[in-house]
Amino acid sequence: MLGMLGYVLAVRWTVWRRPESAPVAERAERSERILSLKRIWSICALFVLVIGGIYGGFFTAAEASGIGAFGAFLLAWSMGRLNWRTLHDILVDSALTSAMLIAMLIGASVFTEFLNYTGAHDGLLRFVNDSGLPPVGVVLLICAIYIVLGALMEELSMILLTVPLFFPIVTGLGYDPVWFGVLVVVLCELGMIAPPVGVNLFVVRSIAREVPLTAIIRGIAPFATANIIRIFILAIFPAISLFLPRLLF
Repeated sequence: MLGMLGYVLAVRWTVWRRPESAPVAERAERSERILSLKRIWSICALFVLVIGGIYGGFFTAAEASGIGAFGAFLLAWSMGRLNWRTLHDILVDSALTSAMLIAMLIGASVFTEFLNYTGAHDGLLRFVNDSGLPPVGVVLLICAIYIVLGALMEELSMILLTVPLFFPIVTGLGYDPVWFGVLVVVLCELGMIAPPVGVNLFVVRSIAREVPLTAIIRGIAPFATANIIRIFILAIFPAISLFLPRLLF
């Protein structure tokens, strides 16, 4: 809800500054809107299957990813969107991505063991406790580090390298691990649009080739600002992140 509110305000700000960026569109008839929903019923059904299965306790989140991928495969096959050549390319890309992820996980595991043997966790926790910073100050400092790293590193690499270092500090200060997980995910969302290495910037550039990258970066500035405000709200008020998990679990 915080993200939605922030993005709505970002859109309103952009339209207020440049009304020509969002001209008034022609209103669609009710029949057209209903027809458009019929075209995406399969996607809605897949979403209900995956999310409903997780919260219904039928399978775990990791199992749901496999079920979702298999469901998407069946939908694409039934709609005639797949052929043997496309399937071959998909399997090759999946194998390459999986190999890359496994290699990164191995490297992160080695790095974590190295930290355990050196006692870096305990040393950092003692340093934090002796620094005189309040717990919220430490959290805000960690957030600032993540924002800087997100602009320079790929998000998965950043998570694998930093979480083993910061997680013991955060839990040692008495914070909930679920809250820290939510905070890291939101920080990574910001990193995906933060220049110069934000992945989504280049995704948009590949789709809208006529738009300069500098224009794309200017366009995401209000949304990045909304994300930064949301991050600091979540950092200062952990109960916002923990309300729904505690309600459901």
